[in-house]
Amino acid sequence: MKKVVTRFAPSPTGFLHIGGARTALFNWLFARHYGGEFRVRVEDTDRARSTQEAVDAIFYGLNWLGLKADNDIVFQFSNRERHAEIAYKLLEEGKAYKCYATKEELVEMRDTAKAEGRPLGYDGRWRDRNPDDAPHGADHVIRFKAPREGEIIIKDHVQGDVKVQNKELDDMVLLRADGTPTYMLSVVVDDHDMGVTHIIRGDDHLTNAARQAQLINAIGWKLPEYAHIPLIHGPDGAKLSKRHGALGVDAYRDMGYLPEAIKNYLLRLGWAHGDEEVISEKQAIEWFDLDGIGKSPSRFDFAKLENLNGIYMRELVDNQTLAQNCQPFLEEKIGRSLNETEREKLIVAMQELKNRAKNLIDLADSAAFIFTSRPLQIVPKAMQALNDSAKIVLAKIYDDLEPVTDWKRDTLQSVIENFVQAEEIGFGKVAQPLRAALTGSNVSPGISEVLEWLGKEESLTRIKDQT
Repeated sequence: MKKVVTRFAPSPTGFLHIGGARTALFNWLFARHYGGEFRVRVEDTDRARSTQEAVDAIFYGLNWLGLKADNDIVFQFSNRERHAEIAYKLLEEGKAYKCYATKEELVEMRDTAKAEGRPLGYDGRWRDRNPDDAPHGADHVIRFKAPREGEIIIKDHVQGDVKVQNKELDDMVLLRADGTPTYMLSVVVDDHDMGVTHIIRGDDHLTNAARQAQLINAIGWKLPEYAHIPLIHGPDGAKLSKRHGALGVDAYRDMGYLPEAIKNYLLRLGWAHGDEEVISEKQAIEWFDLDGIGKSPSRFDFAKLENLNGIYMRELVDNQTLAQNCQPFLEEKIGRSLNETEREKLIVAMQELKNRAKNLIDLADSAAFIFTSRPLQIVPKAMQALNDSAKIVLAKIYDDLEPVTDWKRDTLQSVIENFVQAEEIGFGKVAQPLRAALTGSNVSPGISEVLEWLGKEESLTRIKDQT
């Protein structure tokens, strides 16, 4: 089998949206599965809409997901002279022609076709006409002389054989009047020059595939293999929009999702391996192939994504990595950077805190009390646990905790249990006031864990503040 080369080719007109991220993932996995090459090409031929900000956002999204190209990034516009060279070669061979139709003629052509219920494409009026008939100095474009008879067949790994009648496709523009190449020409030339063997992309490109295949055949190059993936829909079955989750990858990062969970979720949007739901990167590379891609649109479901993210946080990502991912959210919440000692403390706290969190924002919220400066702000529900009798209990437990030298959770738990027994009170009578004093909240992990994380000096000082 020839070396597999795939490509992800985004247009830099916006962020890396979730559908594009899935396309990139499928291309990356297919290349990895066959020991091939994954390449990235920025399709920046639309100069008016292409921005550096969008390029940066796309690269950031790919890097965050760990989908790095195996070779230099290709910027399509930089190859424009090569693209034009192919157009002029087709012109010389009689497979393309100069079209002098004016903008007004094109508008009239479309209006007439629309009124008569015909396809809106170009009518071929300069296809076989002598260029000498054109007004002197008139602008022209170069159009591809598409075949009129027969059909083009796209042998697609997902869609099966897709047949398009050649008469349904008009003569597309290859070079604009200013000499710049169009997207359709540039894609064909770049795919060939980059050695792309498999084109994996959304099924909204199926019509493009037919046009591009016509052009490839005319040039005399070998067709790549195609796999057109059904698009992602919202939970209601409608086309995915911002209200469903058609956001940039950076938005999912900002919502506190782990890149590992996002990749796993995107993998399962339209691809399956038996009943497996939680799939590691290693397994994904081993199992991924085009025959696992379904023909029906997949549905984006935030609840499933959140559930999967929780599984990754609790079971599949180590505490150090989790703490590193959580740290930016935590620092934003407390308004300062963590020092080295605090970072170590955060890693230790992950073991307990991650069991109650579904995303990194939850995790940061639950960890914030450890690093919040005194005096603590006590939430109203927690304040109810700090009545006069509770303050007396806090003063007494302070006296029992103050002599402790082995400030570990097991020791601290024993001190609290002995206190409860000696005072003949329920555990909640001491736990709730302690929780409020130590965390400012009425909800937290176990009290002995909280005491250990805070350390002796900070714990005692917070208790003292409330007595």
